[in-house]
Amino acid sequence: MAKLKRSAHLLYIDATFGGASPSWFLIGKHVEDLSIELNPNTEITKNILDETSAVDNGYEPSADVDTYYADPSDGTFYEKMKDIAMNRKTGDDCRTKVLEVLVDSDAADASYDGYDGWTEDVLVKPTSYGGAQGGFRIPYTITFDGNRTQGKWDITNKVPKEHP
Repeated sequence: MAKLKRSAHLLYIDATFGGASPSWFLIGKHVEDLSIELNPNTEITKNILDETSAVDNGYEPSADVDTYYADPSDGTFYEKMKDIAMNRKTGDDCRTKVLEVLVDSDAADASYDGYDGWTEDVLVKPTSYGGAQGGFRIPYTITFDGNRTQGKWDITNKVPKEHP
């Protein structure tokens, strides 16, 4: 396999925001650039002997989705984002899960056993709403909140399903 295309990293949000069964909404329509910022948290100290030491406090990952155009055809996800933004919801009303899937193998290969995927708790917070001419936008930030779990996933027509 050659270098991965950007489309090999799929990021989904559970649009039910805590429902009994997740409804995975694929982030990407109208999005031209999206990165998970790991935000490594390290401390560097220098003692009186001029010795340097580093303390690794882990990561504080987040992602900014700056170009989400409010689209009623996005169903549950649109309704939830509208509700959070317009009613200025906080706390548990903004909590859900993400699913990241890395499509880095060929499903037709005999050794295929699902794509690597990770679920994690997140907080989804709109940062503004409105925007310039061209469409009503509700940009948002995803703040990763722990409970990261790795598993195997199948993707059919961009719809994820846990690999048996």
